[in-house]
Amino acid sequence: MSSYDAFAPIYDEWAREMTADVPFSVELARGADGPVVELAVGTGRVASAVARETGRRVVGVDSSPAMLERARATGAELELRRGDMRDFALDEPAALVYCPARSLLHLPTWADRRRVFERVAAALRPGGRFAWNVFGFDHALAARLDGAPQDEPLPHTIPYAVADNRVDITLASGPAVSLWWATKNEWLGLIDVAGLEVEAVYGRFEDEPLTDESREYVFVARKP
Repeated sequence: MSSYDAFAPIYDEWAREMTADVPFSVELARGADGPVVELAVGTGRVASAVARETGRRVVGVDSSPAMLERARATGAELELRRGDMRDFALDEPAALVYCPARSLLHLPTWADRRRVFERVAAALRPGGRFAWNVFGFDHALAARLDGAPQDEPLPHTIPYAVADNRVDITLASGPAVSLWWATKNEWLGLIDVAGLEVEAVYGRFEDEPLTDESREYVFVARKP
């Protein structure tokens, strides 16, 4: 069983405070003239709302069977596919591909991310968009949280492996997943090598401008 399968029963509780990405994704989908795809769809937390509020067909891709089972249980009209986002491909070009919940950070290397970006670019129709969010590394926050027990949203610890640009989210109940952070310029470089163009970079989902104080990056790229 993968670590993502182990997270499936508690993921919605873990993500209960994650709400801002839902209306953001809904608005992007409303402006999409064609198929909409969510990478790392998980339990369908975002995709189910997008499908219900826009009436659009949403394709959801995830590597975890247990997560996909939860997504099916939402009752939303989702076309769910099991697969690795690094092998993502579509038969029909998409108008929008999005990846919420910092899920691109589960890819450990720059090469993995480049492969995903190139796959997304190949799957988008001209004018199609790719949107995602990630955190920016905060040294002060890392020093405070590194290995310290946390109670919310569920008991866990977050050890930092700075040399590997990695954090390990370890629940007190046992399951653990890792995320590998990257700088803003690395994300901009990925946009460039994939042949996409930057449409917007925000500091939060509410279209807040990116500043030196921002700790969240929200990117929207477009295929020329």
